[in-house]
Amino acid sequence: VQLQAPGGGPVQAGDSLRLSCTDSGRTFGRYDIGWFRQSPGKDREFVAAASAIGGRTVYADSVKGRFTVSRDNSNNMVFLQMNNLKPEDTAVYYCAADSAKLRTSTNWKTYSRWGRGTLVTVSS
Repeated sequence: VQLQAPGGGPVQAGDSLRLSCTDSGRTFGRYDIGWFRQSPGKDREFVAAASAIGGRTVYADSVKGRFTVSRDNSNNMVFLQMNNLKPEDTAVYYCAADSAKLRTSTNWKTYSRWGRGTLVTVSS
């Protein structure tokens, strides 16, 4: 079963967009769910994560105050609400699942399952 993350698209700077990540058939609530992004020529970058334990959330400094990650375990979904988007947010966004950890990982290499990326393009 594959993580899916629809919701990307072209937007203007200052706009908002919500990405969703879902994984049917799994015990979704047992996994930390992370959001990462990658721009052409750049390394994959951590954006935000929602912990399976204690409802913790973690954010990259570049998105703090603008992005919010939340999860709805009853419906096997995690959301990334992106507000006040900037051109530098342009990237392919991925959601990924990691086994639950006491300290939520921001390292993409620890995440074992990945969804298809969704392109977010922010124009100025």
